[in-house]
Amino acid sequence: MTEHRGLLTIRYPMEHGVVRDWNDMERIWQYVYSKDQLQTFSEEHPVLLTEAPLNPSKNREKAAEVFFETFNVPALFISMQAVLSLYATGRTTGVVLDSGDGVTHAVPIYEGFAMPHSIMRVDIAGRDVSRYLRLLLRKEGADFHTSAEFEVVRTIKERACYLSINPQKDEALETEKVQYTLPDGSTLDVGPARFRAPELLFQPDLVGDESEGLHEVLAFAIHKSDMDLRRTLFSNIVLSGGSTLFKGTVGEVAAGSKAQSSRHLRPLALWGQQCATPITSGSTQ
Repeated sequence: MTEHRGLLTIRYPMEHGVVRDWNDMERIWQYVYSKDQLQTFSEEHPVLLTEAPLNPSKNREKAAEVFFETFNVPALFISMQAVLSLYATGRTTGVVLDSGDGVTHAVPIYEGFAMPHSIMRVDIAGRDVSRYLRLLLRKEGADFHTSAEFEVVRTIKERACYLSINPQKDEALETEKVQYTLPDGSTLDVGPARFRAPELLFQPDLVGDESEGLHEVLAFAIHKSDMDLRRTLFSNIVLSGGSTLFKGTVGEVAAGSKAQSSRHLRPLALWGQQCATPITSGSTQ
């Protein structure tokens, strides 16, 4: 597929955690069962499907319809991915800050059950960082137009971007640019864009969005929980999802959470969830 990147138009069946094109989504699931991937029959295995919290119920109902009527699976369980991420750390009580490609949410969980009234969700996540990175690269002289080229930007984001403790200082020092090799063999020098782009997760207003930043989403979710649970939640914060893997995210979330909390409620333990995933956790339950 890489060699045909420039000839392809890439579409995403999901937008902000919700399936928008069920035909494309079904094709992806068919590919998963194909001889190139799992090499198995869908009728032979139960399915665990994860979803973001506060998704519309019709999204879940349609997924169940597809798996039972099209793939004839023997059983289907749909779980909130944040709960499984917490299980993966060996905990049943805590708060999960999950930021993936399309949606970010903070989910307080008590004894294995999410507390719906405390959940915070914003539609700022990894794909928005990729779009912002594309804009910043354009200002640095590199232009990416097509959907295939957008995938190149996403790869640059994953390999070169990080969160700076002091972005103003880094930019003033004119830190060395990172050289990235493009699919056509040419090279691209990535400058301040590599630490400016991820700032969007904490400052959505950089693109005119009025959503809360990651640290605010986390703090607000905890403060919406019962007062007796807040200290426990602050002591068991788990980061999950690809958009929390930027170098410096743990420190940025910790600093932001402290600024949002009272002096009596400081984050005591914050865990970067980088190895275990919701799926591996769910498969062991």
